[in-house]
Amino acid sequence: MSENAYIKLVPESVKGTVTIEDVKELLNYYQMITAKTGKQLDWDYDKKAFPYEMKEPERMKDKAIYLQAKEDRYHMILIGVDQEVVKDEDGSDRIQSYIQFTLPETATFGDKGKANELCKFLAKKLRAQLHLFNKRVMYYYPRK
Repeated sequence: MSENAYIKLVPESVKGTVTIEDVKELLNYYQMITAKTGKQLDWDYDKKAFPYEMKEPERMKDKAIYLQAKEDRYHMILIGVDQEVVKDEDGSDRIQSYIQFTLPETATFGDKGKANELCKFLAKKLRAQLHLFNKRVMYYYPRK
């Protein structure tokens, strides 16, 4: 059975909505900073930190991407963006954007660890609420 983690944008987040292009930009930024770290350490850290190739499925071009593994200990991570209607504390409805990370049944422990790492990175950059695969919630935004 596949597992899901969610990065939910709250009113305190950096952005109100997120697109798949935003996610790709943040993942490219992640690759760039890990490459710089690797250069400082004189090691190919970027290949180990991001052992995937970003691909876009044709039928869901604006809604999802998947990370196809280039290494043998990894397989695949699916990433999608969508919106949902949630109720605020005052009872009013609000549209909330979120990023969904899905691990297919064929995912490895390496995929799960890397997906957790990428979820935390994206949630921190977006100042969002992170619902991990184990159903725990992490808050990366200033709370009242």
